[in-house]
Amino acid sequence: MAARASREFCGSRSRSICIHQVLDQEGVLPTPADFTPVYTLWHHPSLVPLLHTPDIVVKKLQAGADLMTPGLAGGPPFPPLAKKGAIVAVASTDKPSVPVSVGTCLIDVSELGSVQGAKGHAVQTAHWAGDEIWSYGASGRPGKPPPEELPGWLSQEVDTDNLAQATADLKLEDEDEQGGVPLHEPSAPDHGRSQVMEAGKDLETTEEVLAQADVKEMTTKEIDEAFRNAFLYGIYHYTTTGRNEPMYGLSFPLNQSFVMSNLIQPFLPDFTPEQANALQIKKSSYKNIKKFIKSLDKEGLIRSKERDGHETTIADIDWEEPAFKNFKPYRLPMKETHGGTSLGRGEKATSNIDTGDSSVGQQLTIKQFYKPSSRHLPLFEGSNSPNSFFSASEIRAIVTRYVEFSGLVSETNKRLVKLNPFLANDLFDGSNHLDNEVQAKGSVPRDALVDRVMTACSSHYTISRSDEEHSKPRAGQPPKVQVVLETRSGNKTVTKVSGLEPFFIPPQPLADELRKTCAGSTAVEQMAGSSPRAPVMEVLVQGPQKEPVIKALERRGVRTMWIVVEDKTKGKKR
Repeated sequence: MAARASREFCGSRSRSICIHQVLDQEGVLPTPADFTPVYTLWHHPSLVPLLHTPDIVVKKLQAGADLMTPGLAGGPPFPPLAKKGAIVAVASTDKPSVPVSVGTCLIDVSELGSVQGAKGHAVQTAHWAGDEIWSYGASGRPGKPPPEELPGWLSQEVDTDNLAQATADLKLEDEDEQGGVPLHEPSAPDHGRSQVMEAGKDLETTEEVLAQADVKEMTTKEIDEAFRNAFLYGIYHYTTTGRNEPMYGLSFPLNQSFVMSNLIQPFLPDFTPEQANALQIKKSSYKNIKKFIKSLDKEGLIRSKERDGHETTIADIDWEEPAFKNFKPYRLPMKETHGGTSLGRGEKATSNIDTGDSSVGQQLTIKQFYKPSSRHLPLFEGSNSPNSFFSASEIRAIVTRYVEFSGLVSETNKRLVKLNPFLANDLFDGSNHLDNEVQAKGSVPRDALVDRVMTACSSHYTISRSDEEHSKPRAGQPPKVQVVLETRSGNKTVTKVSGLEPFFIPPQPLADELRKTCAGSTAVEQMAGSSPRAPVMEVLVQGPQKEPVIKALERRGVRTMWIVVEDKTKGKKR
């Protein structure tokens, strides 16, 4: 989007300067952020018409929203060149000489006689200070922050002294376009993001109106509508991006966690932290994703099916349903990655959620070792030190060498090993119920002998990452991640995850990811009985979330064989 704005900006006027000719005034090689329309305007005042809007509206513009007609400040009159199709800059009334965004006029702003009671989009935002290319660059050097003042821009005929006063008289009358900023396309529902003033309820300034809009709580009906529209958007996304794939790239049945994390969560219009907090399934009338799927089935949009007695899946979708065919996409908010770079969700909506967790994508290796005791020294003579740790393959090689060197291979069957006094007394000493049978026969299968040697050794293990050296082996069997589903407070199910520390997984980022993918509450607590010096933390997730938990663990290099799932809601382990 910023690249498109740059091309338009370069050819917008005869006296414009190509942004690729801009040089840093300090003589430093510019970053990609330096080749942007906003940065160009900082160096070349009055290059395009300059419009103004309250600072709180600027913050919305910097999230990708358009500037609405009621949000215009400082006029009329407005700059005469601010006509439909013209490239314009937008500045805050707090810093009236510093452009912070660039866009295209959708109407003849210069001909407006009043903005009070006006409706519709005024400027389509294309680029702003701090957008997706602002922090981009091989050197990692971000774009410069906006200056405090650029006197050259004050040459335009704008009464900067009265801009703040002008915004005090600004009233927002349009119920669909309030706040001066659209957070979605006109076809999208309002979701209560910005409520207009009712007649007789006068607020002193536009800032107060917008501040009130930000904290306005969403109703249950609005939350329900947001989830339904998000699901429609999710299906629209797959039908448009996967049109050449069978079933548009979807693999049925779709489980609850997939529906939430891939078809709903990425398409919710959560532009602010307040909206993100409000748009949770538990705050809807459905209360959980299971009932939401059933409501879609009742509406005829999908066909649901029960699985495992406690999960509802989507078995089929009615692609010809008018709600899908007539759906019009709305504007989605920009999401921040852990590095601070803004990403539009659009076609990246179904990508993995980035929580800034260094364990995501790691490659884990678990190795098991065996340490022989002193009584088994004769078997390990000629090998490394008896205090060394041996792998299973090394144990087998040591046993094979000992058997062949001692002439213990059976003449009638090479898979059998004849017992000598050492093997009979130290390995098959009667401690096992099969020992008497082995001693009576005077021979033992070679594989059974290898297993007995490994059993007689003490077990050790190491867990390492691909980019780290192997640590010293630790005594015991390799640990496993514990996933427990249990019932609390009557019929509420909670999923608990513990044993993360040996796998280099920080609990809090995992909890943050699961809160988003499962659209439910999460918490991190110290397990009861664990030592304060070496606490074992436990992640708690609302609901039966076995599948999303396992997928999140797999993203962190944990194989399913290293995970133990215990479902206490059914009273059995699986």
